[in-house]
Amino acid sequence: MRFSTLRPWLAPAAAGLLLAGCQSNSSTSQTTATGQPTEAAPTDTASVPTPNDGITPALLARHIKVLASDEFQGRRPFTAGEEKATDYLASEFKKLGLKPGNGSSYFQPVPLVEIAGKPDSTATIAGKGKSLTLHYRRDYMFLTEREKPMVEIKNSPLVFAGYGVTAPEYKWDDYAGLDVKGKTVVVLINDPGNAGQDTTMFKGKEMTYYGRWMYKYEEAARHGATGLVIIHDTKPASYPWTVVQSSNGGSKLHPTTPDHGASKVALEGWMTLDAAKRMFEAAGLQYDALYAAANKPGFKATDLGLSLTTTLHNKITYKTSKNVVAVLPGTTRPQEYIIYSAHWDHLGIGPAVKGDSIYNGALDNASGCAGLLAIANGFVQAKEKPQRSIVFLAVTGEEQGLLGSDYYAQHPIFPLKNTVADINMDELLAFGPMRDVTITGYGQSELDDYARTAAKEQNRYVIPYQHPETGSFYRSDHFSFAKVGVPALYASGAFESRLHGKAFAEKQREEFEANNYHQPSDQFDPKWDLRGAAQDARLLFRIGQRLASETTFPQWKAGSEFRAVRLKSRPQ
Repeated sequence: MRFSTLRPWLAPAAAGLLLAGCQSNSSTSQTTATGQPTEAAPTDTASVPTPNDGITPALLARHIKVLASDEFQGRRPFTAGEEKATDYLASEFKKLGLKPGNGSSYFQPVPLVEIAGKPDSTATIAGKGKSLTLHYRRDYMFLTEREKPMVEIKNSPLVFAGYGVTAPEYKWDDYAGLDVKGKTVVVLINDPGNAGQDTTMFKGKEMTYYGRWMYKYEEAARHGATGLVIIHDTKPASYPWTVVQSSNGGSKLHPTTPDHGASKVALEGWMTLDAAKRMFEAAGLQYDALYAAANKPGFKATDLGLSLTTTLHNKITYKTSKNVVAVLPGTTRPQEYIIYSAHWDHLGIGPAVKGDSIYNGALDNASGCAGLLAIANGFVQAKEKPQRSIVFLAVTGEEQGLLGSDYYAQHPIFPLKNTVADINMDELLAFGPMRDVTITGYGQSELDDYARTAAKEQNRYVIPYQHPETGSFYRSDHFSFAKVGVPALYASGAFESRLHGKAFAEKQREEFEANNYHQPSDQFDPKWDLRGAAQDARLLFRIGQRLASETTFPQWKAGSEFRAVRLKSRPQ
């Protein structure tokens, strides 16, 4: 996963609430933090019987153990770990009798460029008679998408541009009247209203795409800026500085572009909140005052009177990674497709932590790939074969910015207009059966209703993801499909353990986030309770079975920003 959806510092106040229509022992109406009407959750604690469908905790454990082993070296693209992981997945699909998804091949080539950047150990901010030295990793993480051996930022004027957002529909423009050509823009993380502190702005508590770092870099480039630096603040970011370090250090993969990255800003980066405060002090300004101003309509950008100097030294490598694609052809409508997706990649070998340098990525996301294989096993074993084709897609480069799923969405093997839905898996959890089914991006499509029906079979209840301010909808591979109009579902148990309650689930999430997420310690543990993971995989399997038996296509709901794209390719 690009960044975890499990946030220890955000209390899931409404985690136990049930959306209207689910099974309930109470009719008392309530409201979630996202404003959705709910009912009380079922009160039983009994385990739900598990059908003999081939989806078992033991099967998930077997695949996770292999994919997350040290032998697979953290599954980073362009490494021996990629070859082992993709070969393993293709081999397992072949054993199940699935056909190659790309003609005669189980692989879809994904051309990428690897930029191994080595920023200067220090960066200098100077002006107004002062000079401030910042240190790489401790104070900042800088990188570039320009395919050049050296990118030099010399005396680039710094300007604070609020959130770096131009959003006409919200009557918001942080670049109004601002010329940033040759300048480096400094912006806040998230979007105006910042993590839901002011729910009257934009979508209130829910982060929009304007809050994503990808958008901020793109918008700065559209305005001709030399660079853009995001001020990292843990709470509105929803991940700690250690994640910024582990995700942006060393080499990065990017899609190949005809202009070799020339249309990108020369410098993409992050700085800590502490470093930003020192920078503003050097400019004779106060962070708190600038923050308050940036969160008010009519904000005007501020020239800091300072400039940035730093250099990035790059090694450029052009290679081809792989998506793994397998298909179970439909019996009566094989030209209509349901896609199950999960990313096979992780971070590879990196800085050692407690003597361990292999970032195994067991939950993130060997578990999702294990889910793909388990669901494939379920379809193969089922007496009733699917009428529509079922596609199993294990994608590359998710940890680098959804690269493999985006490439597939832009170069689809199966026509998007005939693709019924994408069902995505990323981090199947390992602390037992769950009572909730949490949907990230709830309210976007009719797939919510399919999830609710499947949840009832397991005596579970559906809730929206409780912290939409984290922008989690934009952080996993389902988003690549949503952007091109394919209805996408990202759902799993997250907030309430069936046997141990909400506090237990919260503690488990906290421990994973604090100790294991994007760290070498995300390793397979034979003591894991994977019954909840199997439960989630089975729920998604049942959704796919229902979709495969229908002749209709699920739709985006009226308020979804993805509806218009779908209607162009598949009018109702």
